[in-house]
Amino acid sequence: MSWLLPAALSAEPDAPPRRSTRDWVIDTVCFVLGFGFTVLATADLLGWHTGVVREWHPTDSWMIWLDGVLSGIAGIGLWWRRRFLWPLATLALVLSAFSVAGAFTLLILMLTVAVHCPFRVLAGYAAAAAATNLIFAAARPDSAGSYWETVWWGVMIVVIISLWGMVVRARRELVASWRDRAARAEAEQQLRVEQARTLERTRIAREMHDVLAHRISLLSLHAGALEFRPDAPPAEIAGAASVVRATAHQALQDLREVIGVLRAGQVDDAEPAPERPQPTLSALPALVDEARLAGDRVALDIRVDLGEVPAGTGRTAYRIVQEGLTNARKHAPSAVVRVTVGGACGAGLHIEIVNPLPVGVPGGPPIPGTGVGLIGLAERASLAGGHLTHGSDGATFRLTADLPWPVSR
Repeated sequence: MSWLLPAALSAEPDAPPRRSTRDWVIDTVCFVLGFGFTVLATADLLGWHTGVVREWHPTDSWMIWLDGVLSGIAGIGLWWRRRFLWPLATLALVLSAFSVAGAFTLLILMLTVAVHCPFRVLAGYAAAAAATNLIFAAARPDSAGSYWETVWWGVMIVVIISLWGMVVRARRELVASWRDRAARAEAEQQLRVEQARTLERTRIAREMHDVLAHRISLLSLHAGALEFRPDAPPAEIAGAASVVRATAHQALQDLREVIGVLRAGQVDDAEPAPERPQPTLSALPALVDEARLAGDRVALDIRVDLGEVPAGTGRTAYRIVQEGLTNARKHAPSAVVRVTVGGACGAGLHIEIVNPLPVGVPGGPPIPGTGVGLIGLAERASLAGGHLTHGSDGATFRLTADLPWPVSR
């Protein structure tokens, strides 16, 4: 039903307003009333219609012709009163001092000023229009009433038209504010959707780093063993190659699942792929066994019932241990890594990963991504409501994390 709205409300925000169907109807009615009344009133004042009793005293014919011509110009200008409002409004203000033929045109222009101009502008214009009634009452006296009656009737009409225009303007501003509010709400909803997508993609990126760093570090370990022991027995070489192949296959599978989730978010009408269940702390022994099969020396000390740890806390703890083992594999290969998991419900979950610093190992090229994993773990622990610390005392490297373990109700 946009054709029932004025152009100022139905037009697009960035597009120039064009006349709506309602505007064409209103402009036609205004032109017929303004210009038509000018023609009829001028003919009446000139005496072209016999038998009509005029309420005005005889007036010189030049004033009648001047009134008719200027009022006719103003009436024709009603077609463009929105574009040339102030030239027409100024002409109407001059005509209001003596014009009878342009009465309807003056009222229409007064209403247009009230609708399209702010209150301070309307107040000044209405005051000027009310003041011209003093001149009009003297220039065109009414035989049926006194001078002050004519003045007060003119002032009352100006006030009524001004109030009417203010009501119309207030309604339009209210509708415009509702439209702007709806547009802002839609934009904010789109922004929230984009933020949710960004947060989800960031979470997936963290998971990808944690998973792939673990897998690729295992690949690096076994590839290094094949490089430094080319004379190893064929059985050991075949076993290491089998582990490399299996680990690479698992890394590719993890990467394929992550990329699949990212691509699924770009297709609106596609069904999202089901996400693989994330590991919790119950999968910690399997993680350690996998590291041991790869050649890591891991001592695991579990002092809690892993099944009682909440799922959210368990996922965070699992990723911390996984990243701790990956860092130990990168920076202290062949060292014994001691993993301790303790705590209690209500007191929190405490994780400690300790490994001795390598001694006499020649420094190689820097490992890509070094340090990024610990930063991500600190952020993950902070988001879970806990905190993570890490550092060395010159002999050992220690990574500790304390996570909340609330009492279930």
